[in-house]
Amino acid sequence: MLLYEQDGPVVTLTLNAPERRNPITDGETIDAIVAALDRLNRDMTVRVAILTGAGSAFSSGGDVKKMAAPDGPAYMPAVATRSWYLEGIQRIPVAFQQLEVPIIAAVNGPAIGAGNDLACMCDIRIAARSARFAESFVKVGLIPGDGGAWLLPRVVGQSRAREMAFTGDIVDAEQALACGLVSQVVDDGDLLPAARRLADRIAVNPPHAVRMTKRLMNEAQGQPLATVLQMSAAFQAIAHTTRDHLEAATAFAEKRKPVFEGR
Repeated sequence: MLLYEQDGPVVTLTLNAPERRNPITDGETIDAIVAALDRLNRDMTVRVAILTGAGSAFSSGGDVKKMAAPDGPAYMPAVATRSWYLEGIQRIPVAFQQLEVPIIAAVNGPAIGAGNDLACMCDIRIAARSARFAESFVKVGLIPGDGGAWLLPRVVGQSRAREMAFTGDIVDAEQALACGLVSQVVDDGDLLPAARRLADRIAVNPPHAVRMTKRLMNEAQGQPLATVLQMSAAFQAIAHTTRDHLEAATAFAEKRKPVFEGR
């Protein structure tokens, strides 16, 4: 369902249902993702995370067959379906919004529907050349029920997001790079090494400063400048008191490489 593997300061999360192309709408997977993100937040030894999929797909998103089953949302009362979303898949974007550890999506194959939105929940996306993306809810008569209407426009802009959502068309890796959906496209065999190289570039920095920078950037979305400046002043006051800031300033004056301890 979800593998959690730590190597030094970097954790790799792997969606692990390759035979079903890694859907994320069943309760067990939702619980595992939410629990893993909470674990990342609480573990100060973790500085960066990578999210990828086992097998040939990143994530197929929703399990359409289960949705259309007699006990699925297609046959539920509307009030029950509302709860099914609020208490189900919508817990994932909420957990990502609270995550302070930077997370990189290593998109190894198709990221479809909620799988595309899952990639958008991550801070940075790197695609293998075989990766494909689609905001494909309209193809099955649905809307983005997992927050995609909020997430996708913030990544690719309103015009491109609406084109993807209204058509449901597949976007290949190079098209994804051109519209800013991903920041890198690499050969399939180099995907995880490339993600790890980027993770290591982040992990060398003071972890408290990185976490607070991410929190500030998350909270700044939709806030007026005056509010963001107040938050920035408060976070900066904290950052100035860390030993890592003092170490960075001292190392700069002494013309040496700083050693950060996360304090």
